[in-house]
Amino acid sequence: MVKTAIFPGSFDPITLGHVNIVERALPLFDKIILAVGLNADKKYLFPLSKRVQWLENTFEKYPKIEVLKYDGLTIEFAKECNANFLLRGLRNPADFEFEKAIAQANRELEPQLDTVFFLTSAKLSFISSSLVRDVIINNGDYSKFVPEEVRIK
Repeated sequence: MVKTAIFPGSFDPITLGHVNIVERALPLFDKIILAVGLNADKKYLFPLSKRVQWLENTFEKYPKIEVLKYDGLTIEFAKECNANFLLRGLRNPADFEFEKAIAQANRELEPQLDTVFFLTSAKLSFISSSLVRDVIINNGDYSKFVPEEVRIK
């Protein structure tokens, strides 16, 4: 059986924390799909095309990684992709409580889909996309929080 994981997110923008999770998960899976979710109710700082491009450029050296966009329920997208796992990163206890509830609901809706949690490396655990967006909006130096491919020239 091919082990396929989906790492869903808005990646607005992708951070070094995201990169850390993906790179550490690579040995466990045959394929990782970075799934950029579309949510009509959410206001994004960066357009979908830019977020997809950043992901593709960041992970271009990894043949096991694919970048796709989707809307709707993540579990339905996982079925379409024949994915067996959802990959999620945890930075702190609040993330755990939030993600645990989603994982339990997903498991109830789709028993064949398991969620795998990775703790973000301690040195990156304070980084979130919302923090990076706030630094960018306020013209701060966000370069230490994102991969080279995201640094706006």
